[in-house]
Amino acid sequence: MSGHSKWSTIKHKKAATDKKRGDVFSKMARLITIAARAGGGDLDTNYTLRSVVDKARTLNMPKDNIERAIKKGTGELAGEQLEELLMEAYGPGGAALLVEVVTDNRNRSAGDIRHILSQHGGKLATSGSVQWLFERQGVLQMPAGTIADHDEFELAAIDAGAADIAWEEDRVLIYTSPEHLQSLQKALSGQGHTQTEASLEWYAKDAVTLDEKSQEQLERLFGALDDHDDVQGVYTNAA
Repeated sequence: MSGHSKWSTIKHKKAATDKKRGDVFSKMARLITIAARAGGGDLDTNYTLRSVVDKARTLNMPKDNIERAIKKGTGELAGEQLEELLMEAYGPGGAALLVEVVTDNRNRSAGDIRHILSQHGGKLATSGSVQWLFERQGVLQMPAGTIADHDEFELAAIDAGAADIAWEEDRVLIYTSPEHLQSLQKALSGQGHTQTEASLEWYAKDAVTLDEKSQEQLERLFGALDDHDDVQGVYTNAA
């Protein structure tokens, strides 16, 4: 898949310290609340919520935390007034960036992100100037070791709506359009492939190569953005 980003905030935090784990749970709770507010608290009818909860479970987020976040979204518990932002930016070497943010204060978050970018050779971009370089993709992840016959699996996945399949050392990534993500997951589950993690991510249409100095700057920028409580995901077109 062209432009497959090496960085994703939630994935990057999987192997973090206890404090980092707490940060991840806080971020996941916000995503769960947003999803429940938009589509209700029933996992069977709110596919977005179910996908976020499934991801939270893979991160070992406590059940009580998940249920509390859902109740905040449905209004059963008081909570923050959260909103989602997609911020567009340029990083070191002219790399394009999309920053997914969930916040209870738009102006504060925008100011914080602007400051982080300026400290690491980046800057905010005007609306629409970066997003067109990316496309939204549905992604299913599953352990590669659970699949006995790769060829048979690929044929079945393509028949179910997969657009691309990437095999890695310990996992397989199945790409599809956002509108086909749910049906693809259901189809694979019906074939016995139940260990799937679904998500919607941004992928660059074309990748760019940075020089070593810019690459190092970009990695430091990702680390700084990653540490911000409101940042949920960061994507780039840098290879």
